[in-house]
Amino acid sequence: MSGNLLPAGFQALEPFVEGWAIEGSENRLRRRLQSTPEEREAFFEAAMPLVQPALAQLDKKRLTEFDAAEQRLMNLMLSMAHVAHAVEVQREDEPFHAEGARHITITRSSADSNPGL
Repeated sequence: MSGNLLPAGFQALEPFVEGWAIEGSENRLRRRLQSTPEEREAFFEAAMPLVQPALAQLDKKRLTEFDAAEQRLMNLMLSMAHVAHAVEVQREDEPFHAEGARHITITRSSADSNPGL
């Protein structure tokens, strides 16, 4: 993937689109659990300064009105929530917590709800 994958101003996150712009809460959890500490940290460091601007931009439209680039940005921000938990809260204990999380299946989440809201 290359080119205009994300809205203007978010090009710094384009290297992370393929690995982190993931549909579905369960898929985002699985990606976090399978990622290395280095992958999580690199994504976190790149995304953290852009979270507020990204959410401000995404809040301007209804979910059903997102174009492909905006949907990728939304998916990155949803993945960031998973990664931020691992990086900021779990820290060096993430591998221990990940063992238990591997037995959890997310069957429903607000992020996967009716996008017409």
